[in-house]
Amino acid sequence: MVLRAAVFQQWIAWVCSCAAPVARVTRPLYLGLLLCIVATQQAWAQRTYSWEEIREEFKKTNPTLQADLVTVDESRAMEITAFLRPNPNLSLLFDQFTIFPTPNTPYRPVYGVLESGSVSYLYERQHKRDLRLESARKATGIATSVHADLERTLLFTLRNAFVQALQAKAFFDIAKQDLEYWDKVVEISKERFKAGDIAKIDLSRIVLQRTQYESDYVTAQVNLRTAKIALLMLLNDRTPVEKFDVSGPYDFHDQLMALEEFRQIAMATRPDLKAAVETVDKAKTDNRLAIANGTADPTFGGDIGRNPPLPSYIGFSLSVPLRIFDRNQGEKLRTKLEIDRTDKTRRAAEAQVLSDVDTAYATTASTIELLIPYRSEYLPLATEVRDTVTFAYDHGGASLLDFLDAQKEYRDTQLNFVNLVGSYLTAASQLNLAVGREVIP
Repeated sequence: MVLRAAVFQQWIAWVCSCAAPVARVTRPLYLGLLLCIVATQQAWAQRTYSWEEIREEFKKTNPTLQADLVTVDESRAMEITAFLRPNPNLSLLFDQFTIFPTPNTPYRPVYGVLESGSVSYLYERQHKRDLRLESARKATGIATSVHADLERTLLFTLRNAFVQALQAKAFFDIAKQDLEYWDKVVEISKERFKAGDIAKIDLSRIVLQRTQYESDYVTAQVNLRTAKIALLMLLNDRTPVEKFDVSGPYDFHDQLMALEEFRQIAMATRPDLKAAVETVDKAKTDNRLAIANGTADPTFGGDIGRNPPLPSYIGFSLSVPLRIFDRNQGEKLRTKLEIDRTDKTRRAAEAQVLSDVDTAYATTASTIELLIPYRSEYLPLATEVRDTVTFAYDHGGASLLDFLDAQKEYRDTQLNFVNLVGSYLTAASQLNLAVGREVIP
């Protein structure tokens, strides 16, 4: 895109030079077109995202996460239903209509009609309504924790995709540098061949070796593009790959906190463990509600009416169900057993949390142990060997086979280091997942 704009700029300059006699007219036009070019370059420019920007964008745009967030709102809506009071009942009665007239009286069908109305209301005892609301609120708390756990899992997937993109960029940079370096080697070798310093077969072998570096470059380019596509898919973003890029440190930290500190953070942070604890608490509330539902609720009523030729009257009523057989025994037993089941599930979740932390910690620590000698010893040593053998080969002190072996060892050491850093970042992401929050940036 930048090249296209540069060509366009050169074309404008040529047009303006051809129109020298009317420079007063062309100069404003030229400046206007230059402003258009700058705006076009900005529009075509690639936007680079850091991990923090990727994470925030993911929380706003990922459809799976947004769909699961609706379940939390649905659970909050259930709190409204749980706290509703019973509706009162209204009854109207019109009785004793005259159907058949008598011979001695005129036909008046509504004369002497009994008119009455009554209102009744169910009174819930043992705080049933409050317990229903408490249970619904705890269900909302569980839904919130489950959503946080889904976010934790999806962020782990996102972080892995981000690490893969960074790793693909690192491979691409290495492949590009190696290809540029080898092109210089080929040019030097051609000059040495012209001077009669090396044989034709040596030059041919050096030129053929370029295919390996060219293949690495093309493969790295494809892998980088694929990694960006995977990241854009998680973001639900339709941005072209050419306009999307990521940036971040592709390195490792050689120090870790103590394992016990990670365990404590995980026990206090992991949303799935929090959901398990909240489930036990809700089961206890549901058991209290089941016991309350086993009690009888009275219904209070009042009525008013008129019974001609008698005057108007009022009355009161009380209705109490006799719960002789059904005292909600089955639900009481089920909720009691549910408390025991959820408590065992909580203990299993705690064991799983500690196992996840221990496994991720061991993987991260072992990767750091491998990386430290690479950075402090192996990479500098590989560079030194390559430079020394290259110097010796250029001056006739080493064979072509030694030269190619030194190049291969240097390339393999570089790739191994990049792979190990990628393994470290993946292990660190696994440790963040096990702990429940980002403890290793």
